Amino acid sequence: MKVLGLVWLGTRTDRFQETASFFENVLGFTPMATEDGVHVFALPNADVVEVFSADRKASAHLSTGPVIGFLVPDLDDARSELSAAGVEILHEGKAAMRANRWFQFRAPDGNIYEIVEDRDRLGATGV
Repeated sequence: MKVLGLVWLGTRTDRFQETASFFENVLGFTPMATEDGVHVFALPNADVVEVFSADRKASAHLSTGPVIGFLVPDLDDARSELSAAGVEILHEGKAAMRANRWFQFRAPDGNIYEIVEDRDRLGATGV
């Protein structure tokens, strides 16, 4: 598998408002969207950080701490390689705000990670 970089971080917290405010007001992250139980921030290099409330059911599987998304050129190839290696695929979807597809998996350390195929980012990298 060819990993091109880190592009996404998601964290689930019971201190949702304080964490989102910290990211925006102290770290200077740019707000992209706010929905019930999630704040989405953009970084200058187009990476995305999402903060999820602990009671948001759609992100309940993010239970191991912050989740990092790895950018790959081909999501289907990456899924096949991980499946062939016996890796547990957990959750997949399509982000509404960006031209990407993704899935999350559990690594041997028990933590959850994400694989991202982002056509906009891939075009910018020349891949």
